[in-house]
Amino acid sequence: MRATTIHAPGDIRLSDVPDPTIEAPTDAIVRVVAGCICGSDLWPYRGANPIEAGSTIGHEAVGVVEEIGADVRTIKKGDFVVIPFVHCDNTCPHCLAGMTSVCDHQGWTESGQAELVRVNQADGSLVATDGLPDDALIPSLLTLADVMATGWHAAVSSRVRPGGTAVVIGDGAVGLCGVIAAKELGAERIVAMSRHEPRQALAREFGATHVVAERDDAGVEAIMDLTGGIGADSVLECVGTDQSMKTAFRIGRPGSTVGFVGAPHGVELPVRQMFVRNVGLAGGMAPVRTYLPDLLARVVDGRIDPGKVFDLTLPLEQVAEGYRAMDERRAVKVLLRP
Repeated sequence: MRATTIHAPGDIRLSDVPDPTIEAPTDAIVRVVAGCICGSDLWPYRGANPIEAGSTIGHEAVGVVEEIGADVRTIKKGDFVVIPFVHCDNTCPHCLAGMTSVCDHQGWTESGQAELVRVNQADGSLVATDGLPDDALIPSLLTLADVMATGWHAAVSSRVRPGGTAVVIGDGAVGLCGVIAAKELGAERIVAMSRHEPRQALAREFGATHVVAERDDAGVEAIMDLTGGIGADSVLECVGTDQSMKTAFRIGRPGSTVGFVGAPHGVELPVRQMFVRNVGLAGGMAPVRTYLPDLLARVVDGRIDPGKVFDLTLPLEQVAEGYRAMDERRAVKVLLRP
C-alpha cells in the first residue's frame, strides 16, 4: 500500500510499504477514506521527537472495514468506522473506569496517512456510523479520531462548568475544538488565546466570546483585566510547551484546574505556585473511545461542526506539502484523501 513515511526531520515521503494484515483474532483492517496531519506529527517533523527512519506516521483516520479477525463480533465488513488513535478492548478495569487511552491491551493507529490501517482491538475501539455518511460529514467524523475528543478532554479535565469562564491556550485544531467543548459544556465566557486572525475568526465562530492575542506577561495581564483580576475558572492547555503551561497556572484562579492535553515538551511544573494558589492539573492523553458515542451523536445531529478546522485538503500524493503548510502555519489542519 501507499503510506506516509518519515526519514529525518523535514523528510516526509509517500512510500510503498507492505499491507497490514490480521495478526490477532481481535484485529480489523480498515481502508482509509480520509486521514489527516496532526499537530503532534510536527514534533518529529521538526526534530523534537526521535525518528525511526522509514517508519509510517499518522494516527487519525476514518474508513470502511475491509477484513476482520475470527473473534470480532460487533464490527462487520463494510462498516464505516471512526478509529480512535489509541485502541482499546473497552472491557479492562482502566477502560471501565473511563481511561480507554490506558487500556491493558492498548494499541495505536500507525498508518493513518495511508491506504490501510490495522486496528488491534476492533470491537472495543471502532465506532460505526449508521450506514455510509454523506461526504460533507467526513471531516467532522475525522476529528473524532483525535482532535475533537482531545479538546473535549481538556474541557472535561479543567472542569468547565455552566456559567464559568474558560480560557483556551493554543489555536491549533485541538485548541479550537476545546472552544467547541467549552461552549457545549456551558461556559459563559470563553477566551481564545490566539495571535492569528483566521484562527481567531474560527474560534469566535465556534463560540469564543473574547480573543487575547498577547502572550507571556501581556497575555496574563489581558486575562486578568477580562476577569476583574480573578482569573479563569478553567484553563485548557492545548500546546504542551513550558511557556504555555506557565501561562496556564498564572491565569487560573485559586481553586481552578488546568486541563492539559498538549503533548508535553520541556515542561517544568511550578509546583510551589500550584500549592500556594491551590491550582490543580488534570488531563493527559485523551480517552477518545470514552467520548466517541456522545461526540458522534453531536456531529450527526448537527450540534457541532468541528470539521471546519480543516482548511486545506490534499491528495495523499501531496502529503509532504501538507506537512510544510502546517509547519509554516499556512494551514490549521490538513485533510488527506488516499
